Amino acid sequence: MVILITGITSGFGKAMAERLSAEGHTVYGTHRKAKELIPGVDYIKAESTVQQEVEAAVRQVMDEQGRIDVFINNAGMGIGGPLEFCSIEDCQRQMDVNFMGMVRYIREVVPIMRAQGHGHIICLSSIGGLVGLPFQGMYSASKFAIEGYCEALRLEIRKFGINITTIEPGDFATSFTAQRKSVDNPQVHEVYPGYAKSLEGIEHDETTGLKPEFLAKKISKIIRKKRPGYRYVIANPLQKLAVVARTILPPRAFAWVMSVYYKV
Repeated sequence: MVILITGITSGFGKAMAERLSAEGHTVYGTHRKAKELIPGVDYIKAESTVQQEVEAAVRQVMDEQGRIDVFINNAGMGIGGPLEFCSIEDCQRQMDVNFMGMVRYIREVVPIMRAQGHGHIICLSSIGGLVGLPFQGMYSASKFAIEGYCEALRLEIRKFGINITTIEPGDFATSFTAQRKSVDNPQVHEVYPGYAKSLEGIEHDETTGLKPEFLAKKISKIIRKKRPGYRYVIANPLQKLAVVARTILPPRAFAWVMSVYYKV
């Protein structure tokens, strides 16, 4: 298969590119600043927030391969902190990278797959796209947006033979934790004294979480399915339970559970 993955320099993107290339697929990956190149993977320098670079990346794959069988939208970033202290600029950046970056690529890829009569679009969402996470509200908002967009898109293009799958990872040990931008304002800790403790717990869960190779193995199986699922929660048992609890508990009861867990 010809596979295009966004954001392959680290974490999920790198693990997926390594595994899928090793399995014999033709893998193209976008990057901003690649340092270590994966043998057998074609690198394309492209920023998901720049329309011209997105168009050029997709065009390169088509010029060289003539098709795109699988598109995996993985590129993303996170902003942490109380929502009232998140600047408008940071909010816009969060949505532009995580949500609009996906939209830009999908608008280029769908016409190609429609003409082919087949294709599979996989979008990396998050458990935070199913459950609003305190002190990660803008990140959750960007992932909720991905969920809604993909749900609508799936209905619109199902007749063209294109599959749409969303992936909801839980906590994984990737560079995402270190790269997260935290709100920098002295007032944060005065107004939200529990924030530091909550952030400590969030970062502990992430750094001790599953390895990205675990997710890459799951993705490898998903792209081989004739009828892939609409969504896959890839997480530890407790986090999977939280997703189920979100749907069956009364909203007030679930909010209490979340407030206890996140110490808010």
